[in-house]
Amino acid sequence: MLHFLWDSISLQTFLIFLFVFLLIADYMKNRNPKNFPPTPLRLPFLGHVYLVDFKDPAVTVQRLSKRYGDIFGLHMGGMKFVMVNGMRLVKEVLVEQGDKFMERPYIPLDEEVFNKIGLISSSGHLWKAQRRFTLTTLRNFGLGKRSLEERIQEECRYLADAFRDEQGNPFNPQPKVTNAVSNVICSLIFGNRFEYHDEDFQRLLKLMYDMTVLHGAITSQLYNHFPSIMKLLPGAHQTIFKNWRLLKKYMQEQINKHKEDWNPSELRDYIDSYLLEISKDKDSATFQEEHLMACTFDLMFAGTETTSSTIRWALLFMATHTEIQARVQAEIDAVIGQAPPALEDRNNLHYTNAVIHEVQRKGNVVPFNVPRMASQDAYVDGYYIPKGTAIMTNLTSLLFDKNEWKTPEAFNPEHFLKDGKFWKNDYFLPFSMGKRACLGEVLARAELFLFFTTLLQKFTFQVPPNTTLSLQPTIGIAMAPQPYKICAVPR
Repeated sequence: MLHFLWDSISLQTFLIFLFVFLLIADYMKNRNPKNFPPTPLRLPFLGHVYLVDFKDPAVTVQRLSKRYGDIFGLHMGGMKFVMVNGMRLVKEVLVEQGDKFMERPYIPLDEEVFNKIGLISSSGHLWKAQRRFTLTTLRNFGLGKRSLEERIQEECRYLADAFRDEQGNPFNPQPKVTNAVSNVICSLIFGNRFEYHDEDFQRLLKLMYDMTVLHGAITSQLYNHFPSIMKLLPGAHQTIFKNWRLLKKYMQEQINKHKEDWNPSELRDYIDSYLLEISKDKDSATFQEEHLMACTFDLMFAGTETTSSTIRWALLFMATHTEIQARVQAEIDAVIGQAPPALEDRNNLHYTNAVIHEVQRKGNVVPFNVPRMASQDAYVDGYYIPKGTAIMTNLTSLLFDKNEWKTPEAFNPEHFLKDGKFWKNDYFLPFSMGKRACLGEVLARAELFLFFTTLLQKFTFQVPPNTTLSLQPTIGIAMAPQPYKICAVPR
């Protein structure tokens, strides 16, 4: 009977039946529950891909928030998430109901690398244990203390010397700045810094930088939404996986070197301290060598790319806003002269501090925060958010809120000044807020201040002749400036 039916059905009829069946299945799988946040018209199978400007996703979100309000839903392939905008709702998700949105969602591109482990991708008990251990260990090795300030000041001197070697000629500051910033976190992780001409370390930093940029490529973004299809196709995502294998090999070599001469009574750095935790309970599910590798990578990436990108934005803004640069230099000259800048100078360098904060606001390095996921059914602004739904908190909506900033689209240090004194706006949240706020905020703020003041004290940054520098960002893990060359003229 089945054979007869099969023979009597034409190929065209079968394909129509199959298509209708898939449409129904797609609808049943992706339909929104009752009282879900408002959602634009969704295309079968594709979701809302047709709405996204992959070159500048922030424009898409801004446009949708104008139409649908401060909370709306989106479907991208098989992924469903909710976008939250504005201080009231961002604070509700990250702080007031923070415990309900503490977990990380499934992101295919990251799952290929570290499956729910490390400091960024983990959740629950594992995340709490890793974060607690990391904060304690970094404090033991100087985080927030004078000893770490001295390490940063030392690296400032090395970076200034490297800039001076360029003799005022145009150069790309990215490799040198990235190396300098990375050396600070490397001194905590590996126990040593790396010379700017160390070829192996330069290759490592190049792999990290390329991966940061490649995450913003269209094929990488499509992989997150259509992994089963994109896995079979070439593109930036394949290069990311290749780079990760090389980075893992490098990190494993570093861990093996530590194991060879490891002395539990003389801990030198983060890796040594983690090996001690592993030795305390070799059957522990919390502290394992795989987790150590994930945590060190998270510290390397988070401690390098975001701060490095911010410093490169700072140099770019100074070169294109010469009057602001001159005022910063005048304040540095008047307050500290030629003495090496120290963190205690922040309280007296009001305008300089305001400029650094404005660089962070306008640079907007992490525009949508790190994604969260509802660990239980919840309600936000009266809308139902089912367990397992991904949540994106749009920090851009705070940093560019027209009701809070006098000229949100312009680079304007006056945003952080009142009566000539530094003043911090509550809407300034580049490090996020709540229990999963950036654990490296203290380190990042110290680095930004010391690197920036040291460089402005010693150099005037200029646009090379017959050159126009772009202020358009490169979309990736971090919103970095497009590659540029600049002149560092010794003062």
